Amino acid sequence: MDFIDQLRVLATRIANTRSMIQTEEATKNAMVMPLIQILGYNVFDPTEVNPELVADVGTKKGEKVDYAILKDGKPIILFECKKAGAELNINHAGQLFRYFHVTAARFGVLTNGLLYRFFTDLEQPNKMDEKPFFEFNILDFKERDVEELKKFAKSAFDLETILTTANELKYTRAIQTKLAEWMVSPSEDFVRLVSSELVGSRRFTPAIRDQFTLITRRAFEQLIGERINERLKGAMAPESVSVSEPVVVAAAAAAPEGSPAQAEPQVVTSAEELEGFHIVRAILRGIVPTKRVVMRDAQTYCAILLDDNNRKPICRLRFNNREKLRLGLFNDKKEEEVVAIETPDDIYNFTAQLHATIASYLPQAEA
Repeated sequence: MDFIDQLRVLATRIANTRSMIQTEEATKNAMVMPLIQILGYNVFDPTEVNPELVADVGTKKGEKVDYAILKDGKPIILFECKKAGAELNINHAGQLFRYFHVTAARFGVLTNGLLYRFFTDLEQPNKMDEKPFFEFNILDFKERDVEELKKFAKSAFDLETILTTANELKYTRAIQTKLAEWMVSPSEDFVRLVSSELVGSRRFTPAIRDQFTLITRRAFEQLIGERINERLKGAMAPESVSVSEPVVVAAAAAAPEGSPAQAEPQVVTSAEELEGFHIVRAILRGIVPTKRVVMRDAQTYCAILLDDNNRKPICRLRFNNREKLRLGLFNDKKEEEVVAIETPDDIYNFTAQLHATIASYLPQAEA
């Protein structure tokens, strides 16, 4: 079984059992140890994986790291584990900071079994950075994340290779995060920068700021939408957003030349629909993994579904008339109620209804 397939099997098992995992020890056994095993290290061989490795720090004796992966008898990766779903931030990495300083390991991992944050010492030698250079979410990962994780596998581990790419990876992800923030809410400095040539010698008044903030946001949306549609025209990747109704496509493909089905206009996903889709995903992210929230675009509306299942509608984006956007919400009887909204941002006003809809499709333990 390929590396990525093993991760998918583990992800499925964790998604189905996470409600049963209530303690740190259970998290280690059911989530962390299986991942270490997938990386190729024998969790039952203390010369490869040493649980509770003692790492004395100054006057503190008997300090223990949850797991240390060893190579030639020396630690190369340290794991500090919290219970499943526990918050992870720099305040929870105190022990990992101390362990990192007194061992030969160059990588520290802070995890709650779902999210893995990888640290090293890019800023100062032998002092663990406060920010991770890589994060891996077992319930929501992409192929590029898998490629980065694979570098830590026993068969591929090379210290210099990882350190060479770690710095670039850290800053690339930081820039991606900042661009994602600006795409939703452009900062005044960013708007001023991108509009400077357009504004010319005019003073950057509040009115101009507001005008170009909206224009900048629209430009982002349209650019992203065009790029996505270009990729979808080429080849539909397994985790890509579905933007066409399968039934309509199948009918058109089977229709004889010149038939009405063949004359149907092609479905084009608008920037507003893409923005609405990502807002719905953001609203539901704390309840279900984003990859389970799928979009299907059609001629009359854009459907947002759970697990790409027509029987599990989350909402409908009725954005074909850009001057009058409408949102279709579903009650407990799966009856649609259509409400008017000004912009896709207004979808956030219906967070409670969307949460209630998604919860009605989930087992009680998962919800």
